[in-house]
Amino acid sequence: MGKKIFIIIVVLMSISLVGIISVQVYWIKDAISNKQKQFENDVTVALNGSSERIKEKELNNLKVYIKPFVNNEQSEVESVFKNFFFQQIDTFAKSKLTFSSTILEENFKIPSKFINNDTILIRQISGKNDVHISRTFTPSNEEFRTSLLKKTSYSSYDSYNNLNRLELEKAYQEMQKFNPIHKRITNNNLYAILKEELAKRNITQDFKYAVYDDGFATPLKSGYFNIEPSKDLYYPLFEDGNGNSKYKLYIKFPNRHENLLSGMMKILLLSLLFIGIIIAAFSTSLYQLVQQKKISEIKTDFINNMTHEFKTPIATINLALDAIKNPKIISDEDKVKRYVQMIRDENKRMHGQVENVLRISKLEKNQIEMSKDAIDMHDIITEAIEHVKLLVANKNGTISTHFEAISNEALGNKFHLTNVVVNILENAVKYSEEEPKIDVFTESTNKYFILKIKDEGIGMSRNAQKYVFNKFYREHKGNIHNVKGHGLGLAYVKEIVDSHQGTVYVESEKSKGSTFTVKLPLI
Repeated sequence: MGKKIFIIIVVLMSISLVGIISVQVYWIKDAISNKQKQFENDVTVALNGSSERIKEKELNNLKVYIKPFVNNEQSEVESVFKNFFFQQIDTFAKSKLTFSSTILEENFKIPSKFINNDTILIRQISGKNDVHISRTFTPSNEEFRTSLLKKTSYSSYDSYNNLNRLELEKAYQEMQKFNPIHKRITNNNLYAILKEELAKRNITQDFKYAVYDDGFATPLKSGYFNIEPSKDLYYPLFEDGNGNSKYKLYIKFPNRHENLLSGMMKILLLSLLFIGIIIAAFSTSLYQLVQQKKISEIKTDFINNMTHEFKTPIATINLALDAIKNPKIISDEDKVKRYVQMIRDENKRMHGQVENVLRISKLEKNQIEMSKDAIDMHDIITEAIEHVKLLVANKNGTISTHFEAISNEALGNKFHLTNVVVNILENAVKYSEEEPKIDVFTESTNKYFILKIKDEGIGMSRNAQKYVFNKFYREHKGNIHNVKGHGLGLAYVKEIVDSHQGTVYVESEKSKGSTFTVKLPLI
């Protein structure tokens, strides 16, 4: 995959992810906002219902109070009759419509139980409506040519309830003008009405309320109430005919937001779950893309490295074979033996490269049978040093040992653990630009044998330290490897140490060398 295509894919995936998450967040915010608005509307409707019920209750009380006075003729102070007459004649249809209405206004003077030594005037309106319709017609039968008259009449009685209600409300307002609100309704009644009206709209959470008179608190409240006009919902109480009122009923819900979110918790959790799945899928896809890109680069590097590793011995073998074919050389037994040995060495070198690749593959598939015995780790380290002594001597280097481990017996495979130490030592030699200076330290704890191999080589970056034990990984300087190899040595080290239930890690700094630490469990 080209670098540009990779960047384009990552950018498009990122834009898609941000877009999907933005839509989800917008939907969640919109759902919460709509839920809040719906809640506020339901509370407002409940407050309106409560206000109407309180007002209706007082009107009913007033009706009961004035009923004896209205039924008592002695309370009547004035009666007024009003007559209305309407007539319509249709000469074409030979019909006549007559409508008459009689309205009775009765005024009653009733003592007020709220205002001392005072009375109020109650007006009661009732009436009678009479309708008379007459129509002249002539029968079609010639025997009856005499004109006939058809008449229809009916009467109705009306108490004019709407007018009477308005009159009652006026009287009620006059009666209550000087009466404090806490005497008109009690806290218990107000709380019960509010609770019932809220329950009708499925609002069952705890609430607090308070009634304010022109901005001043009244005794009608549920405990301590701190008014917040910008946040608290309110509704007027005891409105007059023009819709004005000096009383406001405020209500607040202490756990409003918690209950609102709890009601939407399932939807919110599902949305968050889907967002999490989207992010996880995106992250996984992006990780796989990056890994595939790295694997592609590693594969290319590995092929190049292996090509170089095989190219040199193949060229050497070809040169040796060409030299043997020379008649002057073939007759010289010593030179033939030297060239044959050279061919054998180069062939062995290629075989070793192939074995390294196969060994890592088998380790990953758990196909290597690894017998473990009690071994002396100091002996293993000494043997490994013997393997690389000539390599170090060729570069005028030194290996110093500092065996300080009290317990050094571990359960392991001698062959593979020797290779582990050899690989680390070979790396120390290869990655030292000047004469290699290698120090080998050992120490022990109650449970572990600890081996540290310190060099003063070129070191490695922090990023390289994360991947140095990965298969085929090799640190670059530009596009050129400074040291030949195929990135399998340290991967092999980690596989072997892991199979021995141990750990291996590296501490390094650029231009200051590296320290590899191997921890193996003691017997």
